[in-house]
Amino acid sequence: METVLVVGATGNIGVAAVLGVLRAKRNVLAVVRNQASADKLFQHVKSKDGITIVEADIMAEEGVRGVVDQVRAGKLPAFQHVYAAAGGAYGATLLRDLTTSELRKFMAINFESNFPYRASIPYLLEQSGPTSFTLCTGSQGDIGARAAPAITQGPLFSMANVACRDNENTNVRFNEVYLQTRVEVDSSAEKTGAMKASDFAHVYTELLSRPDIKSCRISVATKNDLTDLKYKKKITC
Repeated sequence: METVLVVGATGNIGVAAVLGVLRAKRNVLAVVRNQASADKLFQHVKSKDGITIVEADIMAEEGVRGVVDQVRAGKLPAFQHVYAAAGGAYGATLLRDLTTSELRKFMAINFESNFPYRASIPYLLEQSGPTSFTLCTGSQGDIGARAAPAITQGPLFSMANVACRDNENTNVRFNEVYLQTRVEVDSSAEKTGAMKASDFAHVYTELLSRPDIKSCRISVATKNDLTDLKYKKKITC
């Protein structure tokens, strides 16, 4: 049975990714900060079945690389897919009031934490069969309603463009899931009206079953986009 490495597994998007993996009848290797975070994940998913937990600091240089090293050593399950769902820092500071230190903080949380790519891509490329890497981005980068969150999406968009091009002719199916609505864990979404993580999970379940979707941006704005995937090739030449 295949396994998906989920980075940022305890956030709103991460919980949705984990649910999507389990529904696709695959196992999860979830990167969490600590045991308290793991317990929170189990609470949202309502199960421990099919989930292996590994603690790591994804902000550290050796964070995800250390996880991959443990996989190589046989201490953790081998994985064939990666879902990068870290980040989520959201602030309302106006652009004119945004300090350099605050911007750096947002860049670290929203962009650098989504860079398990460097640690995991070599491992995926070594495999003989098909693999995948999925990156979740947000429309705030285009809307620009919140300065710091918007600015930090830009590098993710560019990273997705480069990764799609770099892996177009490899065994790695890189895709970007472009989220145009707010997703929250179900208990929170029921109060706020946001899209439920359990609903958003359908996107990844479907994407895992679609080897024809590669080097694409999958756009999700409404519930109509959850099973009938709206996707477009990110590179044209």
